[in-house]
Amino acid sequence: MIENPSLIFLLSSLAGLLVLSGFFSGSETGMMASNKVKLKNLSKKSHKGAARAIELLKRPDQLLSTILVGNNFANILASAIVTIIMIEYFNGNVLLGSVILTIVILIFSEITPKTIAAIKPEAFATKSSLLLKSLLYIFRPLIILINKISSYFLNIFNVDLKDANDNDNLNTEELRTLLDDSGDLIPKSYRYILSSVLGMEELVVEDIMVPISEIIGIDLNANKNTAKKIIESAEYTRLPVYENDIDNIAGILHLKDSNEFINRYERNEELKGLLLKSYFVSQSTALMKQLKEFQVHDRNMGLVVDEYGEIQGLITIEDIFKEIVGKFGNESTSDPDTDFVKLKNDSILTNGNFKIRDINKALDWNINEENSKTINGLITEHLDFIPQANLCLQIDKYKYEILDIEDNFISRVKIKREA
Repeated sequence: MIENPSLIFLLSSLAGLLVLSGFFSGSETGMMASNKVKLKNLSKKSHKGAARAIELLKRPDQLLSTILVGNNFANILASAIVTIIMIEYFNGNVLLGSVILTIVILIFSEITPKTIAAIKPEAFATKSSLLLKSLLYIFRPLIILINKISSYFLNIFNVDLKDANDNDNLNTEELRTLLDDSGDLIPKSYRYILSSVLGMEELVVEDIMVPISEIIGIDLNANKNTAKKIIESAEYTRLPVYENDIDNIAGILHLKDSNEFINRYERNEELKGLLLKSYFVSQSTALMKQLKEFQVHDRNMGLVVDEYGEIQGLITIEDIFKEIVGKFGNESTSDPDTDFVKLKNDSILTNGNFKIRDINKALDWNINEENSKTINGLITEHLDFIPQANLCLQIDKYKYEILDIEDNFISRVKIKREA
């Protein structure tokens, strides 16, 4: 009986249909699970299969219709062949044939190819793209009809096919999750930098500016030796120059002109020709926008003003870079020990001008920074008066002990998070 040519033909056709069904099942998983970023990267390297896969994924409705039409055709025809075989050669035991076919399809045409495709989706997608694209043209009339009917039902459920392309767009939080889950695929130092760049989207100039109380500049009415010392110890390549008060800004001195500046200063000659024009920025400007503004205007430093035009601080392009890569010269980009002291009882010792967000970021705390950017501002706002030394208070779940006051400013404070 097995030697019967018709049976051999039927079994061969059945085997071919099962392979075809496995191809469609694997292609569905491979296409849908493939990483489009990896496919785009391969397509840039002239990988034709990747380029075809990307093109097919632009219309998931047509792609899925092609796969499902082919898969259903293969499975239904295989079922018909099994029925013929059971009727002609096995006394009409169709139920047994259906059970056997179901098991075979599950193992060889569903589970196995889909598992392979799930493990290596890009490889499966690129290799299957040529046949799928060809079948898309062959089945096009049927696919158009099916999609029109399907679109009607999709509209009932308020589903727009254009939303398929939006699924590739990740928001900031999703990108952060992707970074956190990347593990060793992305080095720790790179993850820190990328995370900082994503975090900049939420920051404004006021968040990282040097407050007015900490601005180091040259007072034209001060002692000339003081000006020399300031220039020699300058952290930045540019220094604000003013008369008596920072609000009376005369300009910005570039340190490359410092020798000529000192010479003229000592001879009481005109200095304005050596000074760069002051550049002002709003404290509410988004940090990413300000970085672009620095580039557009070819500036490295800006004086930060509030809504009334009064100077509140200073920001440099170096400050923005520090926000991205951490403080220069540190072995670790996230080591906070150079900024405040950790005590044994899980508390910290810092100065009142330290930024709240830096503490939150370093220690994974959540001190409220909505209205005040520094510890001094937070405590002063809470008390509504200038505090004195040895004062203790609690704001939310954080306890503050003021240790020293200098010039009505908190110079030393201990902070502890309560359990």
